Parts: sequence; structure tokens; C-alpha cells
Amino acid sequence: MERRDVEVFLTLAEELHFGRTARRLRVSQARVSQSVKAMERRIGAPLFDRTSRRVALTPIGRRLESDIRPAFEQLLAGIERAITAGRGIEGTLRLSFEAPALAELIALPLKAFRARYPACEIEIREAPFADPFAPLRSGEADVAVMLLPVTEDGLTTGPVVHTEPMVLAVAAGHPFARREFVTLEDLARDVVLRAAHPPPAYWSETTPEGKPITRGRAYGTFQELLLVIGAGEGICPLAAHAEQYFARPGIAFVPFRDAPEAHWGLVWPTAGETGRVRAFATEFQST
Repeated sequence: MERRDVEVFLTLAEELHFGRTARRLRVSQARVSQSVKAMERRIGAPLFDRTSRRVALTPIGRRLESDIRPAFEQLLAGIERAITAGRGIEGTLRLSFEAPALAELIALPLKAFRARYPACEIEIREAPFADPFAPLRSGEADVAVMLLPVTEDGLTTGPVVHTEPMVLAVAAGHPFARREFVTLEDLARDVVLRAAHPPPAYWSETTPEGKPITRGRAYGTFQELLLVIGAGEGICPLAAHAEQYFARPGIAFVPFRDAPEAHWGLVWPTAGETGRVRAFATEFQST
């Protein structure tokens, strides 16, 4: 049953006149008649007694009106509240990405947010590879898309916005490059490189079987990291989108068989949670 048909029925139940109902809804009288007939076919019984002089609800019509009018008015009120809230989300939301490619991978929710809140502008920026938390700490970003989990004090973790497998980046001539897959145990067989910022708490120093993992030197930019991987100075676990966005002849990306998936989520300063941030997080919770 279409919302417009319900609206026609309830309006006609008030006006009890096809012409006034049509003028009130700004439709033709034929459209009103078509809607009423469609509902009557769906119900299987007449909803109105019609004569040349009067229109009146049938007993079934009166019962239907009393049953659905409160729900319909509640629906309209909810829509109106959402519109009011939407118009209240204004200003600029500054969004930083630990991995810039994620901006393209979550393009659909970003587009939906812009459509829902046209008065709110989104500014997108790349977070420093060496310290992805810096824009949140300095106030240059309101919310960030980061690799989870995040255990930093003073930050709130919101919904997951993207999930993907992990791969191991190795030099094209590395023995692992000829494999169909690698395992977490393979991390003990080479130097594992990382970014310049301190490794997150969930990074283990051993494999699942307890073999020690040798950590190599840290690098300040992602391009530096790829350069030394290609030079054969070490290996690095990365989220799978790296293969699509950073493919190059000197590097192979080998899938993990047993590594947990990478989860990217929204993170924002707890003390800086605004209506814009909550609305943005809600957009992803509903997808």
C-alpha cells in the first residue's frame, strides 16, 4: 500500500468530498478516485459509501481510519523531526584518513551524508603516516578513519566503516612472492617493517606459536616504506587495498591465510563530540 494512497484515504475521511480532497492534496479528482479504488481492492471491501449527494465512511472504513491514522501521523512527525534535525547539521566536518584510499572505498556513505545534510561541508585530509592521531590531537580534524582497535586515551571509537583482508608486502624477488599465501608464522622469517609512530598495543612481538618477530626500523612516509620493501630490506603486513592503490613492479602482495581481517573505523576526541560527528557516525551505523 503506497503512502500516497493512505494520505488520500485519510484526507477523504476528513473532508468527505472528492473535490476538496483533490484541492487539498493538489491532485486530480481522478487520482483521488483511483487511490480509493486501489485501497478497496486491497482491503476487499468498500471504504466509502458514495452517492451523488454525499460521501460517508463505511464501518470498515471507520475502523481502518481509527487504526492507521495515529501511526501515519507518527510517521509524518518522525519525518519532520528528521528534516528539522538535518537542516540543523551545518558548518564543516573535518575528516582525516590514516589510509587515503579509504576515502574512495567509503564513497557511497560519504555521498549519502552529503545528500542528507547539504548544509554541512566535509573537508577531507590525509593524516600523517608517522602519527595518524596528530590531526585529532591538534584539533585539525573532528573525526578520523583509522585502523582498529584504537586504545588512545581521550578518543571514542565509532562504527566500523570498512573491512578487508590482510596481505603481506614483500619484494618481487622475495621467496614469499612465489607463494599463493603466507601465514602469521612467516613473519618470524624476515624483518617486519612499520611506520615511524609507536606500534599499536595489539601488535604482537611473537607469532601464534611463540616465535619472535624481528622489528625493523620505522619509516616516516608510506612511500619510504614501499621503497625499502621493494629493495628487499624487510616485509610488512598491509590491508588488502594497498595492492590496488599502490601496486608497483618491485613489490608483491601475498594474501594471508590466517590473519584476522583489517577493520577501519571512525574515531573522534571524546570531548569534541558534536552533532555533526554524531550524525556522521549514524550514517555508517545505518549502512
